[in-house]
Amino acid sequence: MVTKRERPGTGQADEGAKEEVERSLDDPALYLNREISWLKFNRRVLEETEGGLHPLLEKVKFLAICGSNLDEFFMARVPGLYRQAEKGALEPPPDGMNPQTQLDLIKEEVDRLNGEYAEVWDGRMVPALAAAGVHIHGMDDITDGQRAKLRAYFEQDLFPILTPMAIDAAHPFPFISGLAINIAAVVKDASGRERMARIKVPSGLFPRLVCIDGERATSGEEMHLVFLEDLVMDNLDLLFTGMEVMSAHPFRVTRDAEIEIELDETSDLLTAVEEGLESRRIGVATRLEVSDRMPDRIVSFLASKLDLPPDLVYRTSAPLGLVDLWELHGIKRPDLLDTPFLPYVPKALANEEIILDSVCHRDAVLYHPYDSFQPVVGMIKRAAVDPDVLAIKITLYRVDRQSSIVEALMEARRHGKVVAAVLELKAKFDETNNILWARQMEQAGIHVVYGPVDIKVHAKMCLIVRRGRSGLTRICHLSSGNYNSQTARTYGDLGYITCERDLAADVSDLFNALTGYGHREVYRRLLVSPHGIRKGMEERIEREIQRHRENGDGYMAFKLNALVDKGIIKSLYRASMAGVRIELNVRGLCCLRPGVPGVSENITVTSIVGRFLEHARIYYFRNGGDEEMLLGSSDMMPRNLDRRVETLFPVQDARVREAIKRDILDVHLKDTAKAKRLLADGTYEKVVPEGGEKPLSSQDWLLAHRGEWHG
Repeated sequence: MVTKRERPGTGQADEGAKEEVERSLDDPALYLNREISWLKFNRRVLEETEGGLHPLLEKVKFLAICGSNLDEFFMARVPGLYRQAEKGALEPPPDGMNPQTQLDLIKEEVDRLNGEYAEVWDGRMVPALAAAGVHIHGMDDITDGQRAKLRAYFEQDLFPILTPMAIDAAHPFPFISGLAINIAAVVKDASGRERMARIKVPSGLFPRLVCIDGERATSGEEMHLVFLEDLVMDNLDLLFTGMEVMSAHPFRVTRDAEIEIELDETSDLLTAVEEGLESRRIGVATRLEVSDRMPDRIVSFLASKLDLPPDLVYRTSAPLGLVDLWELHGIKRPDLLDTPFLPYVPKALANEEIILDSVCHRDAVLYHPYDSFQPVVGMIKRAAVDPDVLAIKITLYRVDRQSSIVEALMEARRHGKVVAAVLELKAKFDETNNILWARQMEQAGIHVVYGPVDIKVHAKMCLIVRRGRSGLTRICHLSSGNYNSQTARTYGDLGYITCERDLAADVSDLFNALTGYGHREVYRRLLVSPHGIRKGMEERIEREIQRHRENGDGYMAFKLNALVDKGIIKSLYRASMAGVRIELNVRGLCCLRPGVPGVSENITVTSIVGRFLEHARIYYFRNGGDEEMLLGSSDMMPRNLDRRVETLFPVQDARVREAIKRDILDVHLKDTAKAKRLLADGTYEKVVPEGGEKPLSSQDWLLAHRGEWHG
């Protein structure tokens, strides 16, 4: 792949050799496919259901996450590939794979995953749940008394709202909503003629898993459940009176979730997004899921009506809509769930009354969920009523449905503060919630800004302007995670609080650029995308190469969610070829191939999936002993670097920087219990402790030692 390398230790190579290296690093064989990497991540999520890794209902949760992830994949990624296959791709991905080849590989991989989902559910989870007293029944294995109870429930609660829809010459094929469970029923009339009908299962209005005994059981009691669609199919005779029900089979359709935003001179972005959401409801079908028992003729009929090719039809013996298994996670069985814990509250941030004074004395880091999110909420709540606070500015991407932070912002307006919120209306699948909050905040007098039409604001930052004895102080909170109290309980995110003047000035300038027309290419401390983060990262990687040539101790360690960008990967390859040691902890997508001789043999890549979603971004450069660490919102993906407003910021406080490296970054890199190592062929293998050492689970260690990184 690489035919000529620079001479070790000198970095001297003629221009022809450099050009040859650059061409070699464009070799598609050096890059893993993005879509297949995503599906490999879903397999790692599925592996969390194995053995004794988690309590039983937590394993069910991971299977539900698998279903949710795959839904989003077919709503967001597959439609784009099909458009490229039909119209031609603008440019091939780094791996050089054309759209149709990718779709063929996706079909193979998803078919395998569906088989594994079914095996996990039917072969392991259903028996284990039954042994724990949570029985998932088919309609054929319940007693006559139980069936009578369910029929009475069906007649009283379900029957009045069900609408069977005939499909024939007089009744056109009905519109099938995305992600809804449907039933295709074949019935025979008195003349012996077979007809087809569709029934939509109202799983959004009723629990997907119906408790035979009525109310859900309390802890320790036996619970007997059936799937809602099974209950409906067992009582179709009440819907088709005078007809003989020949067969019934569930199916589910996924639709393209991309929304079209069209702005004209008379509309605003909020209205345009609202109108665009309607296009999502009727988006083109991108997947048909059917029961493995559905006859081929019915499958072909449904696929033709939905205009779906065979490679977008998936048969499975697992329940359709695995995401609904989240319901089981909510039953009252604490013995089958993770042990609760109390997040740590640093002493300096514990007293809400003086928190604004405390954060100005020294920088503070919070690592959620090990550290409580309450200090962040408390800081904004205190700022809302503090007479010395003049203004609060914040970016909002994904917001709680009941947000104490937004309530605090509205309280700040009632106290006469200047409040500005940069709200991202285009946050996928959160658009409706964000629109509701936008209207409430506008009514409260908050300056709500939606950001550019063609770019998302993904940066996570809050600025509090406060009057003090020596003038104005700007308090900054910068984070990798959203201002969302719910996700802060399960997402591993780093938040940083500082009053450092240059960084605070940068944050202020960036807010002015977002709310007005200002623009800066270069900031004092911040790296800001579009473009600024790419340039800053590439410069730092090149600097590490040069420092390695001088000192021989080049080292970089990154923790992030996704590494996809070809330019960044090429820079890392060049660093590896120069001898720089690189450790990467990439939770999800990774298109870099580690361990390729002559190219990436100095790079290792691990991934951790566990109780908490690894969501923090940490970029560490040894820099010849003058260490630098960047935190922030950006992954190394083209969308983050070129098509979003993102921030990375340096950890200026050496004490905090060392604590993050020692107690957070290094701990994750040393994980030998949950970590999986990426191999050059794109597969992952379990990391095994060396020399008989006890396996180290980074998440368990952080739970046991939470608070230590605060000094």
